[in-house]
Amino acid sequence: MSAQMEQLIAQFENFQAKVRQAEARFAEVGDMQERIAQVETSVTSPSGEVTVVAGAGGTVTDLRLSAGAMRLEAGHLSSVIMSTLRKAVAGAAQQQAGIVDETFGVDTSAQVREAQAEAFGTVEEEPASQQQQPQQPSRPARRPAPRDDDDYFDDGSFLRRS
Repeated sequence: MSAQMEQLIAQFENFQAKVRQAEARFAEVGDMQERIAQVETSVTSPSGEVTVVAGAGGTVTDLRLSAGAMRLEAGHLSSVIMSTLRKAVAGAAQQQAGIVDETFGVDTSAQVREAQAEAFGTVEEEPASQQQQPQQPSRPARRPAPRDDDDYFDDGSFLRRS
């Protein structure tokens, strides 16, 4: 065989190897998407009056108030709900970042924690996975109903920097 033919064969084999790598990467992305769809974080307020469950994309999937929550002053209850909601959404975002980290071998988790600290004016916390274990879904996931109100921001996460 000529040297030119051997070079063409080597280039073709290299191309085939890259195609196999790309196919493997796409399979990893599909698995990552499935894992992200299963993300769910449940956070209960320190005094136990409020529990918020957040899923993929920071979507709040459940809000539970204890009987004691009804005895709180409205402003205080609102503050407890918002604080608990932020923690649940932050935990879900950190879980998602962890899944991306595992899939692609990058460190987006630190960037997510930094953005959350900046957005909420808090110190960076340890990953939610080290704080508490995520709650597995107890019921099939439901698609959120479409929203028409002006207060719903469906263009992405509120954690995104402008």
